[in-house]
Amino acid sequence: MITAVDSNVLLDVMSADPVFGEGSRSALRAAVMDGSLMACDVVWSEIGAMFGSVDMASDALEELDVRFAPLDAEVAMAAGHVWRSYRRGGGTRERAIADFLIGTHALMRADRFVTRDRGFYRSYFRRLRVIDPSQR
Repeated sequence: MITAVDSNVLLDVMSADPVFGEGSRSALRAAVMDGSLMACDVVWSEIGAMFGSVDMASDALEELDVRFAPLDAEVAMAAGHVWRSYRRGGGTRERAIADFLIGTHALMRADRFVTRDRGFYRSYFRRLRVIDPSQR
């Protein structure tokens, strides 16, 4: 089973967040026991921004057994369509296209998605199996 991971969950673990860290760590452990973890290039970029060097960020992701799974043309185009629907439905620019890229990638390339942003992803990606580690 492939589990896509959102940056908020990875950062919970990497920063030892006192509120969400243990729940996120537990969710990642369970996912690894069931298969593998992956994150798209958008998530890798968000994680990379939090570290002082590329090597440090890569090492942290490797330590958590998170595989790099880049977007492809099919996912990118599908994400654009979901974002367009969101905007036509009155959605504000509060949600960047990056969130739609992450969600579409998880929907199309993974079996489930671990994120604490479950409300957004459940609203716009109804077929995506969302796991919220803060709700365990």
